[in-house]
Amino acid sequence: MLRVGSIVIRCGRFDEMLLFWRAALGYVPREAPEDGWVVLMDPTGHGPNMSLERVETSIAPAPDELSPIHLDVYTEDQQAEVERLVALGATRYQHQIPDDADFVVLIDPDGYRFCVVQK
Repeated sequence: MLRVGSIVIRCGRFDEMLLFWRAALGYVPREAPEDGWVVLMDPTGHGPNMSLERVETSIAPAPDELSPIHLDVYTEDQQAEVERLVALGATRYQHQIPDDADFVVLIDPDGYRFCVVQK
């Protein structure tokens, strides 16, 4: 049986991404970041790890291109979480979505899109 152990994000803005995703998810480093690598862990042990790996240049897709993969983060208070994430450094992604959508698309500090889903 398999389970997702870690989601790895290669990022050009490693330090900003580390601060952002730590604060966004409340995750903690498994060990101190070293040589542009860190594994962030869910302190409750329920979620998969998120690993960040420094690269020379961000490889996030351009704003007009689809990303082959993105994160969906779930919340019971979407509006408050979107405001909090924007205050932490996310930006809103400007695009057309259906009026009845249960998600808001944001962009993290390295340019990766992610959805904040009302659950």
